[in-house]
Amino acid sequence: MTGLDPDNWDALRALGHQMVDDMFNRLSTLRARPVWQPMPTALREQLRTGLPHEPTPPQELYARFRELVEPYSTGNIHPGFMGWVHGGGTAVGMLAELLAGGLNANCGGRDHAPIEVEREVIRWAAEMCGFPAETTGLLVTGSSMANMIAVITASRAVPDGLALRAQGVGTRPLVGYAAATAHGCISRAFDLTGLGTDSLRVIGIDADNRMILPELEQAIARDRAAGLEPFMVIGTAGTVDTGAIDDLDGLADIAARENIWFHVDGAFGALAMLSDTLRPMLRGLERADSVAFDFHKWAQVQYDAGCILVRRPGAQAAAFAQSRAYLAREDRGLATNAPWYCDLGPDLSRGFRALKVWMTLGTYGADGMGDMIANCCAIARHLARMVEANPRLELLAPVTLNIVCFRIIAPVADLDHFNGEVVKDLHESGIAAPSTTIINGHKAVRAAIVNHRTTTADVDRMLDALLELADRRLVAA
Repeated sequence: MTGLDPDNWDALRALGHQMVDDMFNRLSTLRARPVWQPMPTALREQLRTGLPHEPTPPQELYARFRELVEPYSTGNIHPGFMGWVHGGGTAVGMLAELLAGGLNANCGGRDHAPIEVEREVIRWAAEMCGFPAETTGLLVTGSSMANMIAVITASRAVPDGLALRAQGVGTRPLVGYAAATAHGCISRAFDLTGLGTDSLRVIGIDADNRMILPELEQAIARDRAAGLEPFMVIGTAGTVDTGAIDDLDGLADIAARENIWFHVDGAFGALAMLSDTLRPMLRGLERADSVAFDFHKWAQVQYDAGCILVRRPGAQAAAFAQSRAYLAREDRGLATNAPWYCDLGPDLSRGFRALKVWMTLGTYGADGMGDMIANCCAIARHLARMVEANPRLELLAPVTLNIVCFRIIAPVADLDHFNGEVVKDLHESGIAAPSTTIINGHKAVRAAIVNHRTTTADVDRMLDALLELADRRLVAA
């Protein structure tokens, strides 16, 4: 063995071929498998081996993976998975992960091709969102990090805001605004950046789950009168509960008038910009100062692949760049090719996330992705019609994009508990996996159609199984 390379490359090559073949077999036979199944306690115990001090042949470790890990994964690759907002991934993306792992590139910076791939992906993302060519951005773990980067960038973009990097955010009474339906990562960003969750004003929503703009204007006026400093308003393109989209154009008008940063959390909804039929619903997103979204959701890229875009050149670098001797940029050699991605966010060590985005979008094309996204929304509308046509079911929220929230109506004392238990039964059946949420005080079955493999037959099967399981519970009671 030289270093950690194998003595027998042929044996490892054969194992690698077997791994790829096995995963292709799994992907091609998903419908014959359960969406999810609980991992038995005895198998969990088998994973608790303690730190391995002696070598284990990779063939043995792979056998353990096949037995202990593969059958008990989340299930979001399955067409029956409709919980939360998880992308389904693709076979091409899986192969891209293999290639990226082979290169093992650190994309914090320096002069190498993986950096150029990420720059091209950021250019694609900017074009998708209607942003200018000089837009900056980078790929991150997900929208939680992307939104945090936006909050930090916006706070440093206020007049004399760069002083906050040395003096801390406590020196300025900064306040931001988001709707009550905003994702929890927004308030968490205010928490973790030191602004504090009390500095995030939560604005009410209307019957369509969109931010009430007059309430926003009133909140800004109150804060200015109190001597506070409004610096950021955050709109949502695709709320996590119902998929609602704030009036982004109206928010852009208010932000421009008030001279504050306009950010859009488009974690999954921003990808609807790829669809000609859905794009008008996001009018105003192209006016944002920054946008956060995930390629690993509706773009079906393997986890993880979040993205942050910032319209104003230099704003990200002003918020994050550092000068260190060991990171000096040179005029030639490997240490050229500035700006480096470590100047645009908190991470110095960064994986080659861009390759799987580049290969996935390149393989299927932006138009093909847009058609797939529109089809997900069409399937959601089909499900909503099925719910509305069944007197045993109640639709609990308008269907804007791809999320359908409903509940089972049954003669039970605690309807919320009943719906929650039936969803658990459905999970354990292996047939389908929606999630739950609370809509207007009611426990809702929440079906998010995100997986490109999901069809109308899959949602019909989910609904039939849900009602059958509900009947079993009623009989047992």
